Amino acid sequence: MSKDDKSLEQQVQELANRVGILEDEKAIRKLHYSYGYYLDKCLYNEVVALFAEDSQVRFMRGVFKGRDGVKRLYIDRFRKNFTNDHNGPIFGFLLDHPQMQDIVDVAPDRNTARGRFRCTMQAGVHHSAAGADAGFVPRQWWEGGLYENQYVKEDGIWKIKVLNYRPVYHATYEHGWTYTKPQFVPFFNEDNLYPKDPVGPDEIDNTHVLWPDTDVLPFHYPHPVTGEEWKGTD
Repeated sequence: MSKDDKSLEQQVQELANRVGILEDEKAIRKLHYSYGYYLDKCLYNEVVALFAEDSQVRFMRGVFKGRDGVKRLYIDRFRKNFTNDHNGPIFGFLLDHPQMQDIVDVAPDRNTARGRFRCTMQAGVHHSAAGADAGFVPRQWWEGGLYENQYVKEDGIWKIKVLNYRPVYHATYEHGWTYTKPQFVPFFNEDNLYPKDPVGPDEIDNTHVLWPDTDVLPFHYPHPVTGEEWKGTD
């Protein structure tokens, strides 16, 4: 093979890898957006199927480990509490949280990736659904949060490795975030740990705060101009 042929082959391989990374980014965005659509319609079985075998969910200071932990959160806890153990939407229950502002970075080996997303949520229970079997009362609320997720490719398919969702604020629709009380939505704590709590987390992570307390969820990527890793606030 001539020097020119070798150079051309190298260019083709580099271009193929770059195209492959772009396809990976597209697949990861589709994976995460699909998560949002399924969760909005209370399709908890479909949500769980998006996770890798060795996965976890980090939510409200709780760490739910492995597929068993993922099922415990979405099926045993959310499905039972929100839809009376029905897989799918029910009358009078609204959950709508668009996913946006995505930044996805695929590792050079194309087997792992990280992604940061933002969501805003409008949720509530219709007044005519009050007294239903699920035990809801009429209410409506706002929520905003961030995801800093990890993804892994299993058998050629991208799946969620770590879903790290950090709600930033909660607020009633009537009064907004200006009047949100501290600990308006309580965190998981040591008393909630599994198996003492059959639908609780496996571990507690006390680093999460909620509005009106503020913090910065660490960025998985370096600064796009300086190339420096974010090391925290001054």
